Amino acid sequence: MSDYREVIRLLRSGPVVRRGIKYAVVVGILLLVINHGEAILHGDLTRGRLVQMGLTILVPFAVSTFSSVGALRDAGKGSGLG
Repeated sequence: MSDYREVIRLLRSGPVVRRGIKYAVVVGILLLVINHGEAILHGDLTRGRLVQMGLTILVPFAVSTFSSVGALRDAGKGSGLG
């Protein structure tokens, strides 16, 4: 299987997606509160801020997902952490 196809398969796999969603919810909410809490409390929710908030949720999802894919690929190749 080509590397590209393997990565796509892993990116779409249930455990990887579920893990990414869990991290996005937990870490994303924490980051939202830290970075946008005051604006949320004051109702300052412009279109630009909503885009930023969406990206704030997307980043932990992406980090978790790509990290999981990398770990699974390494494990499949039998490589260790060193």
